Amino acid sequence: MDRRLVVHAQEAQTVRRIFRKHAELGSVHKLKEALDAEGILSKDRKTKSGRVWGGKPLARGALYAMLQNRIYLGEVVHKGKSYPGEHEAIIDRELWDQVQEKLKANRVAWERGAGAKDPSLLAGLLHDDLGERMTPTHAVKRGKRYRYYVSRPLVLNPKSAAKGGRRIPAGDIEQVVTQRLQAFLSSDKELLDAVGAFVPDAMEQKRLVDAAASLAKEWPRLERAKVRGLMRASIPRIDIHPERVDILISPARLAGVLRDDPADPSPADDGASSDTHLTLSVPARLRRTGMELKMLVEGESRHEGKTDRSLVRLIVKAHALREKLEAGGGMDIGGMTKRWGTGRCYVTRLLRLTFLAPDITQAILEGCHPKDLTAARLMRSTRFPLGWREQREALGFA
Repeated sequence: MDRRLVVHAQEAQTVRRIFRKHAELGSVHKLKEALDAEGILSKDRKTKSGRVWGGKPLARGALYAMLQNRIYLGEVVHKGKSYPGEHEAIIDRELWDQVQEKLKANRVAWERGAGAKDPSLLAGLLHDDLGERMTPTHAVKRGKRYRYYVSRPLVLNPKSAAKGGRRIPAGDIEQVVTQRLQAFLSSDKELLDAVGAFVPDAMEQKRLVDAAASLAKEWPRLERAKVRGLMRASIPRIDIHPERVDILISPARLAGVLRDDPADPSPADDGASSDTHLTLSVPARLRRTGMELKMLVEGESRHEGKTDRSLVRLIVKAHALREKLEAGGGMDIGGMTKRWGTGRCYVTRLLRLTFLAPDITQAILEGCHPKDLTAARLMRSTRFPLGWREQREALGFA
């Protein structure tokens, strides 16, 4: 039986069109927009049972796969290696190489965060506790953009029930890593322990320590793209565990960064099998606070000046309600429940918040409250004590 691949003339013409268009535009995103505008659809297919599928706009994932499919080059792939096939090539070598070069350049630029207005600092570095790479993504809620890092299996299949898949707020994990890295660069002892074996000369060690201290001091003022580049150059891998975050540092590459001569990290060098890396561990865990997940770091039990708008709105609403009731005008709790369309229980819970200790109220307004104190938790605390000292103990201010 002859099982040779046979070129379909019309489909081959479409494939050539896609390759040439990508070579012209240099971006899969722009390529998809152009193909959609031209009305180019995926191939119609029919199963033995008669079910028809396809005939839809080509997804970016399908385009990436197509642009890297060596069958179009006249080759076949077996166990990761390509061999000359017996079928006719659809794409010539020059066009193939041109497309692969652009794909590679875009992939490297994405990994380094080049050109991004708000680059994800840890893209390509994060792995969950099952070893799966975590991908940056975002969601828009009520016009506000929220960034996350998500385990790759959950990106490929959002409905997957894969155990261990994680979805971590990007700002939280980026803050954990940057703060630990700053502390490391500021510590002469930690730094010397890391690079001492690679830099035996005492004078050179002193220069590196000084350079690290200067970098740590300058860090808060660096552009995100610069921070992203420094991390890529010195950190092969970051592992997220249930109770900690492990940051792997390459001492040799770090020394290059401090000499202002960073090595270009190999995509394959993720630190998974190397015993020459230093691990910086941060005790941290994910915890749900209200409707969101937060990464809580051991020893950092309070916010640092970042107000929780939900909590603040709750406090303001509670005091506004009390002022209206005290002002009279025929308005009582029953009337307020009718006006707001809420139950009496909600209104009475809200009124209880006006009896919080003044320092607790002030801490909430200034964002200095415990991290696990949320609007939902405060409203659930229907029987918190009226004594101020007992309130502080019950709500985590003691």
